Amino acid sequence: MGIKVRVKVVGFSDAERHSLNTLFRVSRADGPNYVLWTPEESSSPNVALIDVDSYEAGLDLVSPGFNPHLKMIAVGDSAPLGAWRALQRPVDWGGLVHLLDELFATLQEVDIDIFAEAPSTDVPPPPGIRCALFVCIPQVAAYYLRARLALAGLLVIDEVHSLEECMDRMGQRSYSLALVYVDPVTQDPWRYAKYFQDQAVPPANVMGVMPAPDWKAVRLSESMGCADLLEVPFNPQQVFSAFQKV
Repeated sequence: MGIKVRVKVVGFSDAERHSLNTLFRVSRADGPNYVLWTPEESSSPNVALIDVDSYEAGLDLVSPGFNPHLKMIAVGDSAPLGAWRALQRPVDWGGLVHLLDELFATLQEVDIDIFAEAPSTDVPPPPGIRCALFVCIPQVAAYYLRARLALAGLLVIDEVHSLEECMDRMGQRSYSLALVYVDPVTQDPWRYAKYFQDQAVPPANVMGVMPAPDWKAVRLSESMGCADLLEVPFNPQQVFSAFQKV
């Protein structure tokens, strides 16, 4: 069974929308199945298809909710600099599917299990797939965070439990997010946050995970470049808001 890929679509004429909907309705046993993403969904889109000539695109690209990390396929004359690919009109719909397959077809060969206790494969993730690194996250907390990250579109999670493992993984992959456990009973609770702070090319986002942080811990996490400090037990709204920034 093919994986489901949620496509955010902005703009386009009625005729173009009809062509897109027809493509999305085609069931594929040997490749990804593309579905239209809607803002009402709890999960995030996996890719954006934007008609850059449309009024709606202009609003979307400057809105506070715009995710600059989401892969974008731009259709029109003036593709933004951050676009992953650009297409001109008339749109080659078959070519568009091939572009999408470039991003997602190789996922058919990768077993992604959001509840896996350790990485199931060392195969590099395909282009467009964002990765997260868990550093010493307790197992129960890791289960919850994996599920929430999957909804946010981060499908590949690596887990490490020592600084040596962390260094090894950092040499193999680039990460959109690193979640580090801050254990107040250890001699140096912030050692992993310090490690990322000292890296020339750290993960795009680093967040701490800590039981009952006080205001001093929050300030300390900020001074080390952490985007957020998640409280354990988790506050679902805090986790949702934090992962929306990734």
